[in-house]
Amino acid sequence: MLNRYPLWKYLLIAFVVVLGFIYSLPNLYPDDPAIQISGSSSSTVLEPAVLERAEKTLNEAGIAIKAAEGDERTQMIRLVQADQQQLARSLVKDALGDDYVVALNLAPTTPDWLTAIGAYPMKLGLDLSGGVHFLLEVDTDRAVKQRLDIANSEIRAQLRQERLRYRTMPEREDGARQLAFLDAATRNAAQRVIARENPDLQVETDDQGERYVVSFGFSEQRIRELEDDAVRQNLTSIRNRVDELGVSEPLVQRQGRNNIVVQLPGVQDTAEAKRILGQTANLEFRLEALPNAARTSTEAFSFRDERRPDALLERDIIITGDRVSSAQSNFDSESGQPQVNINLDTTGGRRMNDATRGNIGRSMAVLFIEQKPTTRVETQEIDGEMVRLEVPGFREEKHIISLATIQSALGNQFRITGLNSVAEASELALLLRAGSLAAPMYFVEERTVGPSLGAENIKMGVDSTLMGLGLIVMFMIVVYRVFGLLANIALTINLMLLLAVMSLFGATLTMPGIAGIVLTLGMAVDANVLVFSRIREEIKLGRPIQRAIHDGYDRAFISIFDGNITTLLVGVILFAVGTGPIKGFAVTLSIGILTSMFTAIMVTRSLVNLVYGGRRDLKKLNI
Repeated sequence: MLNRYPLWKYLLIAFVVVLGFIYSLPNLYPDDPAIQISGSSSSTVLEPAVLERAEKTLNEAGIAIKAAEGDERTQMIRLVQADQQQLARSLVKDALGDDYVVALNLAPTTPDWLTAIGAYPMKLGLDLSGGVHFLLEVDTDRAVKQRLDIANSEIRAQLRQERLRYRTMPEREDGARQLAFLDAATRNAAQRVIARENPDLQVETDDQGERYVVSFGFSEQRIRELEDDAVRQNLTSIRNRVDELGVSEPLVQRQGRNNIVVQLPGVQDTAEAKRILGQTANLEFRLEALPNAARTSTEAFSFRDERRPDALLERDIIITGDRVSSAQSNFDSESGQPQVNINLDTTGGRRMNDATRGNIGRSMAVLFIEQKPTTRVETQEIDGEMVRLEVPGFREEKHIISLATIQSALGNQFRITGLNSVAEASELALLLRAGSLAAPMYFVEERTVGPSLGAENIKMGVDSTLMGLGLIVMFMIVVYRVFGLLANIALTINLMLLLAVMSLFGATLTMPGIAGIVLTLGMAVDANVLVFSRIREEIKLGRPIQRAIHDGYDRAFISIFDGNITTLLVGVILFAVGTGPIKGFAVTLSIGILTSMFTAIMVTRSLVNLVYGGRRDLKKLNI
């Protein structure tokens, strides 16, 4: 008998190998260190003068630029040296100011023809070289203030419903809100209403001359609970936003009382990530003030469209963006302008219906609220010396994006128009869908994450791995000669296919993942050892050479299959219950098992068939 594969099997193997070669190629092109410039708002356009100013700043500092590229929304400046990234970012940020986001980045160098067919390099985990690290501080004081503002609006609505007349007063120094009444009886009635409807508030009464005052605020315990809730809500919203960014194996966790750590491995568009993570965009729905409304109960806001005059709105808020359960951007079928369709939760829908049912014919405004990052310079005394420090902060901007007449009582579904662009509509929908932040956050720290084990340790790990593989290659050649050489070729193809599959599916390679690859290669060699040992036994039993090759592969197949399937089951379980690095190990192990079965069973046999399978006069096998 002869050992030959049908032609279609050779073509199938060749097709898989060529495909694996192409999709593993991008890993040979390392990324360039770079800084990325974009506007602090999605509607900001980058004029050519902005890039010229950034390049001039870098040139004056002696930082070599490799290339600059981009469009009117974002610009990427590639640098020659990676250790100048942080300095370049600081200089450009100072030169451009707070209207622009300057972030660290790794610019890909993959050729266009590879990216055109969907071939991208494998993402590296934070413990190797990829990704960015953000440390954010939650402004919990502002969260408590916002919650008290909402409670204040609800209390005033409750008092109006009970027909208890009041006058607003300035806030107390400790932040408590105050309402004045004409007599003690009305004040006492209001106190009972407030205490009954708002059990989480501390309510106090006070006589200030002819004023009968009720003050209310949160207790210390309640403030701590609200602060914890704000951090937890921000944590959840950030996780949702990271999911929207499509980052694999991110790390988002609380650190200390007010801080949140975010690590995004393999992120390319760090400026976009920074803007999405830190942006506190929200909505408020308010009624337009009546012509005879008291000044203390109204606020004036400008439109985002600066051509329209300012509008006077009621201070009371109907609902905020927190009540949005889903949001999708699309186009108005009549005007063709971008819009955002939103659905409210049950409570939001009920409040909206209550507010609009009795105000048909009046106008309702949609306020768009942005927290734009600012930096102020303070002089502080540190160790006896006066030092100028940059203190991050936020500037809140509120603009009306829509002011429309209420035609009928509204329910759970809305659409928001008046947006400037499709990008702005998409970003607003993303932020509302991912959950608004309970409080603004400051970027306390931003840096690229280097290898946690250190560059030297990683180099030693890679060197020891290559030495181990070299010893395996030598062992296979010495012990199994030509068959060992064929097994080594299959081993190389296995590694190439493993990298190609991981690149194709966007898997992230970590240090535990490298351990999984090494283990997989060992198992692939083990499968070949089983086959070759079986062939030797068949020859010793006196089988003809071709029969010995055929039986060797057939009878070893069951052992190889069983051994790999049990290991694959372990890998699946690890992926299901593990997190972070354990998942990375499970992914490389599982993919490696599948590719090693392909190479150990099909590729090596095809090579053996090509070398020995067609020779009828084969008397001795070099194994």
